[in-house]
Amino acid sequence: MNSIISASILSADFARLGEEVNAVLAAGADCIHFDAMDNHYVPNLTVGPMVCAALRKAGVRAPIDVHLMVSPVDAIVAEFAKAGATNISFHPEATQHVDRSIEHIRDCGCRPGLVFNPATPLNWLDYVIDKIDLILLMSVNPGFGGQKFIPEVFAKLRQARERILACGRDVRLEIDGGVKVENAAEIARAGADTFVAGSAIFGSESYALTIKAMRAQIAAGSLKG
Repeated sequence: MNSIISASILSADFARLGEEVNAVLAAGADCIHFDAMDNHYVPNLTVGPMVCAALRKAGVRAPIDVHLMVSPVDAIVAEFAKAGATNISFHPEATQHVDRSIEHIRDCGCRPGLVFNPATPLNWLDYVIDKIDLILLMSVNPGFGGQKFIPEVFAKLRQARERILACGRDVRLEIDGGVKVENAAEIARAGADTFVAGSAIFGSESYALTIKAMRAQIAAGSLKG
């Protein structure tokens, strides 16, 4: 499965968001990662479906990977689907009926994913891995960009990869939080195939050079893995 670099707009300049998104895609990012936070499930408030729709209206054609850090989940799923989301992932703790939320996302025409915080066990996958297209592991506590990677997540990545191999389906294994050029190879060796990077890209002097360097490290880690 090919590796994907997903640029997180949480670290972009929101005064120039459309320009930033176009620039990071032109620099080689594969898709846009969209963090929706509600100041309830997580201690921060960001953007919602209107911004997603505005990006689509402005001509963004790349996949938009929506990470819901909101509770409840179901009510906003249809709005993001209508706004142009490609993937919609949510935290199992944030909804009352995980299976129902997964089916709701798929019924709305999007690819469903499940998100696991650093201390959230993977046991939810025992019941729903055959129904999702994406597993997103948080390598920081959700809510804010620019945090350091929590190293205990490496073992969790390996466990998640083993579960994917055992189920026999093409489920993406995404990592989000503290991802940068310097640790991309080790993350790839642990089993990730989709890499969310925010401040590492948007805080760099050259988006293109950073993405190129990160892709080279991912390739090196994948070969060694």
